[in-house]
Amino acid sequence: MSAPAGRRGPAARDGPSHGGRVHHEDVHDELLTIGRFARLCRLSVKQLRHYDETGLLAPVRVDPDSGYRYYSPEQARDALTIALLRGMDLPLAVIARALAAAPDARAEILRAERDRLAERIDRDRARLALLERLTKGGLPGCEVATGREPDLRLAVVRTTCSPEHIGEAFGACVGRLLPALKAAGAAWEPPLSALYPLDLAERVEIAVGAPVPHGDGVPGLESVVLPGGPVAATVHIGPYAHLPLAYNALFAAVHGRGLRPRGPVRETYLVGPEEAPEEELMTRLTIPVEETTA
Repeated sequence: MSAPAGRRGPAARDGPSHGGRVHHEDVHDELLTIGRFARLCRLSVKQLRHYDETGLLAPVRVDPDSGYRYYSPEQARDALTIALLRGMDLPLAVIARALAAAPDARAEILRAERDRLAERIDRDRARLALLERLTKGGLPGCEVATGREPDLRLAVVRTTCSPEHIGEAFGACVGRLLPALKAAGAAWEPPLSALYPLDLAERVEIAVGAPVPHGDGVPGLESVVLPGGPVAATVHIGPYAHLPLAYNALFAAVHGRGLRPRGPVRETYLVGPEEAPEEELMTRLTIPVEETTA
């Protein structure tokens, strides 16, 4: 595939649609009108206009007098490739990069798009499972308890990510935390906890930590003390993909009882994936709260 030609000016026109040849002596006889080229590539004239206007595939010649567009048969490969990739919902900018790239680089670009598509499919499957559960049983009535908890000291690692990549970011944090604890010979006992902000912005900071004895620090790890106080909590049993249902019940109960949530939100993994199948995972959600004033 050749590199995409540059953007053409607004004066370019479509030329005669009957497929006639160009009669200017400086144009090779094999150039095709936009109508003939569209039929050759099984595309529409409208699509070819759009490819030209976006700079993806410009005609090899625009008649300076009539503004008619003319294409070379050798451009058919690029035109068909653009249509194929657009049919897969690849962004125009990605298609332009792929067309301009060498074969190895092009394959890397397409692999990255494949991975993004796979991630989107996984998210859609999780959403589908949530909708299926809601259609069968409605919003869950998780039991929400309020009480007080003591201070909790955690040795943590932090990262930032987008909300849709929290699962991957959590796994990466665990992959940093456990080796650091082992290397330091730190005394700690499960379960692990993760800390999340109340508001999920475009980029969020998360922390994953292990409880350590009071006053002990772990070399190479940040020490965080979560102050004790009133909390609201619930326990979710099931896949992590269904945690939004538990959060819905938890926040509804917090606001319904006249409480104000404070960050960070803590997930404590009482039963993790290495201990049970996903339908038996057990996660405790804890939110510090305070009473609202009249």
